[in-house]
Amino acid sequence: MTLYGIKNCDTVKKARKWLESNNQSVTFHDFRENGLTVEDIQSWVKQVGWEALFNKRSTSFRNLSDAEKSDLDQDKAITLMHSYPTLIKRPVLVFEQQIYVGFKAEQYQEIFQ
Repeated sequence: MTLYGIKNCDTVKKARKWLESNNQSVTFHDFRENGLTVEDIQSWVKQVGWEALFNKRSTSFRNLSDAEKSDLDQDKAITLMHSYPTLIKRPVLVFEQQIYVGFKAEQYQEIFQ
């Protein structure tokens, strides 16, 4: 099981704390420090859709140029998420071939029951 995110993100911190307090062994991958491949992002998009993965409410999105923000589609979103990983909604949990985006204690409780 791998949890992807950035270490200083509050939501990622909550997810890591929840996993630890529920005795779940997890590998943490900081995609700001360790990067992501286009293939990683494409496989996540294939499972959850680019709209679920792409964070339009982030500071990173607000800092994009108007040209980058316009005419968003799957290919452009994947390219932007690869160039600016902080555009990815966090955390991304990969567990038993499934992808879970974001953190809600109730959802994690369901996953690990």
